[in-house]
Amino acid sequence: MRGIRTLIVTAAIAIAGAAAAGSYEDALDAASDGRTSTLAQLLARGVDPDTTDGNGNNLLMLAARDGHADTVALLLKYRASPLQRNLMGDSAPMLAALRGHREVVQQFIASGRPLEAGGWTPLMYAAFEGHDGIVADLLAAGATIDARAPNRATALMLAARNGHAEAVALLLGAGADPTLTNDRGQSAAEWALENGNDQIAAQIRAATASR
Repeated sequence: MRGIRTLIVTAAIAIAGAAAAGSYEDALDAASDGRTSTLAQLLARGVDPDTTDGNGNNLLMLAARDGHADTVALLLKYRASPLQRNLMGDSAPMLAALRGHREVVQQFIASGRPLEAGGWTPLMYAAFEGHDGIVADLLAAGATIDARAPNRATALMLAARNGHAEAVALLLGAGADPTLTNDRGQSAAEWALENGNDQIAAQIRAATASR
């Protein structure tokens, strides 16, 4: 009898483990694909909203990275963490900003949750890529305008380096400091010049002179 009971318990444990593994994979796929209703069912059944894949991407990162605003909204309701970072050091808001998913970024802003935790920020990523609408949204929401990346770059420096004139104008208009320098001692204007963005360098120097 004990042998039969042991077999039953062992089988039950194996089935439960397989079901949990299946739910884990299903949740990751649903977040990445934007299948919000499927993910809602899994979360209601107890799947952890901060479930992560092998690269450290949680469900929120997968949904944000691929622009699934409804899925992001669902995960935020389940208190998924916007500040968690993957193995590359990216958070869900950063990935959304990098890829230009403005509606997703707006979901993060509307949640009222902190979106910055030191180092790289969503504003830096948006400025780097020249996603002007996202830059404007983040500035209006109170993003730290002169936050420093590990290389001491600011959002203004990154926008200037990559030739994004409108992002530069938005940042200067919001009070970004054009006199700051990166870890190579370069200001935003100097970094712009180094990359052939002469008009942006002139724009920044004019702003510096008027301070």
